[in-house]
Amino acid sequence: MAKDLFNRYIWLVDTIYRANGITFEEINEKWLRNSMSDGVDIPLKTFHNHRHAIEDLFDINIVCDKKGGYKYYIENADDMEKGGIRTWLLNTFAVNNLINESHHLKRRIVFEQIPSGQKFLTPIIEAMRDGLSVEIRYKSFWRQDEYTAEVEPYFVKVFRQRWYLIARNKKKDALRIYALDRIQSLIQTGNAFVMPKDFSPEEYFHNCFGIIHEDDCPPETVDLKVYGVQREYFRTLPLHHSQKEVENEKDYSVFRYYLSPTYDFAQEILSHGCEVEVLAPEHFRNEIREHAEVIAGRI
Repeated sequence: MAKDLFNRYIWLVDTIYRANGITFEEINEKWLRNSMSDGVDIPLKTFHNHRHAIEDLFDINIVCDKKGGYKYYIENADDMEKGGIRTWLLNTFAVNNLINESHHLKRRIVFEQIPSGQKFLTPIIEAMRDGLSVEIRYKSFWRQDEYTAEVEPYFVKVFRQRWYLIARNKKKDALRIYALDRIQSLIQTGNAFVMPKDFSPEEYFHNCFGIIHEDDCPPETVDLKVYGVQREYFRTLPLHHSQKEVENEKDYSVFRYYLSPTYDFAQEILSHGCEVEVLAPEHFRNEIREHAEVIAGRI
């Protein structure tokens, strides 16, 4: 079955990646301890066929170091360690395979649900792959009426348990962000499009927190004063790639960012309550104060 074959690819990549140098004999030993093997050795020819398929599917090259004892390793391991879709896929399926191997642990591992991707994520990714626009019927939280738009799907992004589509609205000739849980229906149009070669999804959100990208909210330096133990959470899971700890005192630390202080970022600051204070810029500090005063007035 295709699913079983795919799981074999994931297992093989994960095994070689974690070993950082492993012989075919060692791979086979690990394979025999896996339930997918049914106690049958993996033929050398099958192993090489899997290698080629993995290169085609994931752009991951498994190469042999003949001078170092004929050990196999991931040639582009550094790229995987930087994150991105390959790392996400491998981690997801590697954990899934591990859980399947340990049936008695299934109820002891709890995952977050992302319901918004269940219905439309697959056809959107197919349209991205085939370079085809899609027609969506969309119902925004900010307006009463639904509307229909033909859009060219550039990329998708997940944020806070919701999937989002970033696409060029053909009528408006501009990029727009659509939450998948607000799409009422979706069909492929058959109209081809070409995504600009110089467009980078990472660059598009480089100075953003979350999913909001606003041209009228330029990036600027933001300083946050974080109190007590909360700063440990900031250190281990930075809010943004630009985060720097510029002050470290007994009771607080100051973290500096260079980003656009959008609505998403304001909501993140407010979620930390009194443990996070905005020091700068002044307009953003005042914005957070106004939100806090509204909250206090409703208590």
